[in-house]
Amino acid sequence: MFDNLSDKLDKALHVLKGHGQITEINVAETLKEVRRALLDADVNFKIAKEFTNTVKEKALGQNVLTSLQPSQLMVKLVKDELTELMGGDAEGINLSGTPSVILMSGLQGSGKTTFSGKLANFLKTKKTKNPLLVACDVYRPAAIDQLHVVGEQIGVEVFSDRGNTDPVAISKAAIAHAKANGFNVVIIDTAGRLAVDEQMMDEIAAIHKAVAPQETLFVVDSMTGQDAVNTAKAFNDVLNFDGVILTKLDGDTRGGAAISIKSVVDKPIKFIGTGEKMDAIDVFYPSRMAERILGMGDVVSLVERAQEQFDEEEARKIQKKIAKNKFGFDDFLSQIQQIKKMGSLKDLMGMIPGAGKALKGLDIDDDAFKHIEAIIHSMTPDERATPSKLNASRKKRIAKGSGTSVQEVNQLLKQFDQMSKMMKMMQGGGGKKMMQMMGAMKGMK
Repeated sequence: MFDNLSDKLDKALHVLKGHGQITEINVAETLKEVRRALLDADVNFKIAKEFTNTVKEKALGQNVLTSLQPSQLMVKLVKDELTELMGGDAEGINLSGTPSVILMSGLQGSGKTTFSGKLANFLKTKKTKNPLLVACDVYRPAAIDQLHVVGEQIGVEVFSDRGNTDPVAISKAAIAHAKANGFNVVIIDTAGRLAVDEQMMDEIAAIHKAVAPQETLFVVDSMTGQDAVNTAKAFNDVLNFDGVILTKLDGDTRGGAAISIKSVVDKPIKFIGTGEKMDAIDVFYPSRMAERILGMGDVVSLVERAQEQFDEEEARKIQKKIAKNKFGFDDFLSQIQQIKKMGSLKDLMGMIPGAGKALKGLDIDDDAFKHIEAIIHSMTPDERATPSKLNASRKKRIAKGSGTSVQEVNQLLKQFDQMSKMMKMMQGGGGKKMMQMMGAMKGMK
């Protein structure tokens, strides 16, 4: 996520490293590189210039605290201004109506249909809402079928009228259906359209007028950079939308859209899409995104994801098994599943301060656990419970059954043994405290 921008900003801010005092000369040199990094990320020139001018004004004349190096102070100033540029505070979603109506808009191929499903899943699981998806793309072949597949995948009903080519009428009928059947959120997936297509823009304006949505969201592909910002402005002139959704942030994103869009249309980024799965959706926190862009990680989001998967009862059971030397491969497999539910490994590594830079250039595969799972699944229940029983012939059978080598099986056993010993050592002091802390943090949510 924003790897290229992060790398260039890191190099720019290193200009101050070793200087004992912030001066106009070294600040100008640093901010010249910062502005160049922003322009390379496809940030609007005017915004990039205003950004660096603001940072310069705040940097000059400030005394560097004894515990703070100039480069660290500059990082803080850049982080604070990036946060403000991207919106300052996180914006919630308006769910005040009965039902609450959310209208999705955007260009063709921006990911509206997929994100409509992600948003429905988010509201269903995180907000305990009962959403209804509405198929109003009457132009794209198989668009209605796609939304039905998405709805079935997440267990959310989809309203459609295949014989009707009037999206306004479909929208009205869907809201009536929602009221009659106890749905408290209606998410209307509209057809993708170009801002220059007057007829299509008139159509979505008519839908907007007919359903009076509590939220009108503009879905934009973050990989399109400054073009996305220009398109957002054109859509906002017609719809006066309430917020922006940035999709495909897990791709080769330059970052220009995320950084510029709030400043141009004065509308907040509300959610981001971080992957293909239906749970790959996050509330957009400007301060956390600024920290990630600057390579500072995002520990808060990482802890929140861990809390969502943390099962106190399961943790207590594992603690007892470790104490009795009964921690087996079934327990290990359970821990792997919890990690996988937290999101893509690359995204998780990006949340750890310094990890993104340390692992730069490495291809972190989301299927990294696949061969481990295959080896464990090739074991018998007895072998999983008592790994010490694995002799040479059993290892050979397991390797053949999992499509791996005996060497890989031995490597897994060695790692498992080391991990078991470490967990046993942690059991007495630090591990117990850590378990208690995680429980307390979960209770705070």
